[in-house]
Amino acid sequence: MENVVDSPSTPEFPPAPVRLRKPERQQMTLMPHCLDDLIAPDHPVRLVAAVVAKLDLSEFRKPIKALEGVAGRDATDPALLVALWLYACTRGIGSGRELARRCEESTPFIWLCGGVGVNHRLLSDFRTDRGNGLDDLLTQVVASLVEQEVVKVSRNSQDGVRVRVGAGASSYRREERLQQLLAEAQAHVQALREQLEHPEQLAGLSTRQKAARQRAAAERQQRLEQALAQIPELKEKQEQAAQRAGQGKSGQKIRAKEPRVSTTDAEARVLKMANGGFNPAANVQLAADCYGRAIVGVAVSAEGSDSAGLSAPMRQQVEERSGGKVKQHLLDGGYLRTQDIEQADPAGVELFVPAKPARHPQKRGHELEARRGDSEAVRRWKQRMASAEGKAIYQQRAATSETVNADLRTYRGLGQITVRGLSKVKCVALWCALAYNILHFGAALLSG
Repeated sequence: MENVVDSPSTPEFPPAPVRLRKPERQQMTLMPHCLDDLIAPDHPVRLVAAVVAKLDLSEFRKPIKALEGVAGRDATDPALLVALWLYACTRGIGSGRELARRCEESTPFIWLCGGVGVNHRLLSDFRTDRGNGLDDLLTQVVASLVEQEVVKVSRNSQDGVRVRVGAGASSYRREERLQQLLAEAQAHVQALREQLEHPEQLAGLSTRQKAARQRAAAERQQRLEQALAQIPELKEKQEQAAQRAGQGKSGQKIRAKEPRVSTTDAEARVLKMANGGFNPAANVQLAADCYGRAIVGVAVSAEGSDSAGLSAPMRQQVEERSGGKVKQHLLDGGYLRTQDIEQADPAGVELFVPAKPARHPQKRGHELEARRGDSEAVRRWKQRMASAEGKAIYQQRAATSETVNADLRTYRGLGQITVRGLSKVKCVALWCALAYNILHFGAALLSG
């Protein structure tokens, strides 16, 4: 019988270590590069920079005090700051701190800066303190588009957007409480002045801290004074609303309320929002042409109702920007006011605004029928809105204004605005409108 020899067992070897590519951050490298190579030729940031280079920015240069032959630090080029904020708005960025961070980390913003350093304070101040310059830029853009027949202002659509502002809901106070707070603020400012006359009482504070305390106290006093200054105007509007409501329960309810003003933003009003709630907000009015859907007018109001005579000023603004004539003005039902219809008709302007639904169900559907006492302007408006042609024209309102509003809200940063004051809110709205126009009509602006 053959002997069977066991084969030796296979030796077991330890597993080999894995091979990895690991970062080496201490290794010196030579990385020559050109900033212009970091951006693709068709990148949107190049379009923004090219359009800004064609615009007249003389209005932005007027406040600059750094002149040739005069000592001092060079000022930051307004063209850079304008381009930064316009491109930031195209990306929905509405914060100076966020923009400053992007200028250090994001390639398109680094390309725009080109080695020029910017900080959040410079960016924030430039964003809200250049109202005249921004208004002039919108006029330049609209005039250029009209000249090239990309935009026709003869038929415009207007709509209002309620935008949350920085005032807190708990910051609203009645007149009596505002008087008390103002007295306390004045006493606090006086106490700080007396403490500054006796340095030993503030021995633990630096010069900067002392100045900061004094500045904060003075600003609070100023805000309270501004809030109190709004009370007479609010009382007058309340009285007018009560007179319109009459002596019934509605009028008594209006008279029983006491006007309240925010201690942080005196111009902010509590408005009814699209979701049915009430929040401190501003009424941003936007006008767009129905032909190219470009934004041709921007206004900001504290009025809670669009029927407060907001259509006529917008038409005037559009005509001044474009040099053209508004012949047809499309509005939603919230703007309906007999006074506006009778004012527009002699000027050759056709208002397209739907009638308000009748209160009684049996009368609904007959709102546009002629009635005894209707003026000729109102009769023509009713005939216009009841005709098939008028209905077809009015359908363009939603297709124009609603798409523009949605674009600005969703992509251009026209959400909650944290700045205070209607003038600053208007600056933010102008930035968003300019970014919208440049992004959608940049090629036309460059060819013009």
